[in-house]
Amino acid sequence: MERNTPTDIGAMEEKTEVSHEEVMDLSQLTPDERILEKKLRRRIDSLIMPLIILVYLMNYIDRNNYAAAKLQGLVEDLHLTDQQYQTGLSILFVAYILMQVPSNLLLNYMGRPSLYIGFFVCAWGLVSACTSQVKGYAGIVVCRFFLGFVEAPFFAGVLFYLSKWYTRKELALRMSIFYSGSLVSGAFGNLIAAGILSGLDGTRGLAAWRWLYIIEGAITCLIGLVITVILPDFPDTWRLLSPEMKMVATKRLAIEVSEADIDEEGGASQLKGLKMAMTDVKTYALALAYMCIAGGGSFQYFFPTLTSTLGYNNIISLLLVAPPYVFMVFYSLAHNWVSDRLGVRFWFFFYPIPITIVGFIIFMTTNSFGARYFSFFLMNFTFAQNGTLYSWIASSLSRPPAKRAAAYAFINSVANSASIWTPYTYYDSEKPYYRVALGVCIALQALGGLAAAFLYFKLKALNKLMDRLETEDAQLSEDQLGRLRTAAELEGIDITAARQLQKQARYML
Repeated sequence: MERNTPTDIGAMEEKTEVSHEEVMDLSQLTPDERILEKKLRRRIDSLIMPLIILVYLMNYIDRNNYAAAKLQGLVEDLHLTDQQYQTGLSILFVAYILMQVPSNLLLNYMGRPSLYIGFFVCAWGLVSACTSQVKGYAGIVVCRFFLGFVEAPFFAGVLFYLSKWYTRKELALRMSIFYSGSLVSGAFGNLIAAGILSGLDGTRGLAAWRWLYIIEGAITCLIGLVITVILPDFPDTWRLLSPEMKMVATKRLAIEVSEADIDEEGGASQLKGLKMAMTDVKTYALALAYMCIAGGGSFQYFFPTLTSTLGYNNIISLLLVAPPYVFMVFYSLAHNWVSDRLGVRFWFFFYPIPITIVGFIIFMTTNSFGARYFSFFLMNFTFAQNGTLYSWIASSLSRPPAKRAAAYAFINSVANSASIWTPYTYYDSEKPYYRVALGVCIALQALGGLAAAFLYFKLKALNKLMDRLETEDAQLSEDQLGRLRTAAELEGIDITAARQLQKQARYML
């Protein structure tokens, strides 16, 4: 057997030559395929997006009802100190982080997102409902830990799942639509909590916060069962797609980066993907940027507490949370739609940073209701960054899927590590300004801007390198040639044409 060595691409050329114009034609779907692509995109948008948004809405409601429960008597009923309450908040993210990477690798290996995600949705709904029965500090810590453990597979799993359905140019808007589920939950989760507080407190001898966990947990379990039955797995296994649509669904993703979106056979490819993700500096830059905006947005877990400093009762304090979230739902959709249209990521990640910093400063330094309430709208601009970052991850981390799955999980783990320690910066003694906590938010937002700037210049340098490849006959390894052969076979072209398409690929800045 011959030893694998770098091979000149010219030695692999087919006898039939392909002109530059023909390569450009081959880089596009045919007119008939574009018609099918539009039908495919409508079908994906009409079924998959509503389902995952609904699940994400419940994901955030079940995770964040802890903050609403605080205003409904949880702290008093369980006799929690400030530090114990904060530990109950942060312990969820310890379990969440531990489960991220193994979960995503297992999801990619199994290839059945419907069963995998549906099972864990039911599981976290059950844990949430059981939280209603806790009697003290130990019980709430145990329930919160297991809630984080069973919630972990969803978010990073869905980011990976969507990248198997949408092209990178379509992802920013879809990611912002997906993320709108969390913003809607921030608004209506607290409205639901306000309704339960005013209508069910004391019913059948149960406090309002216990009813909150029972009702929302039961709804989540029902949605998990629906996901298991209805959610399609991947384009090539969706029974409702014709063979022609399946081909277009696969081909459009392959053409985008000139590689087939498939892994090598066998479980070893999952470990190889993990190694590829962990040796790519872009993974760490994206993880740091995401951690900073997650930490900068940590106020969301204390939002009802912050609105309670405005001087109104608990029900009104819960109601005041909704308008800033509703505003951001519509703003973030427009923000990411423009980002998609312009094909720009960095500037749409960066410009909200000074806006949020102004919001934090206003809340920390003023006393009037109008100024402090307006600051909540400015703080919420951190959520506009999320959809942009999610799509930037998808366009910056190349295939194969095993690498992308590991990278998504690692990035999400690092990001949520901020939620372990940021709760301890919100001291009751800091009321009503919370200067320490919001000062940390300011510092994290500034650091996130630096991480994004590093990624921008790194991607710009990689694009320049690819520009040079267009005019140079570079040698490729056997592994690179193997991936080119796969792409060429999928697209029905020779390896020279596939090589030309690879040279045309660029990172989105």
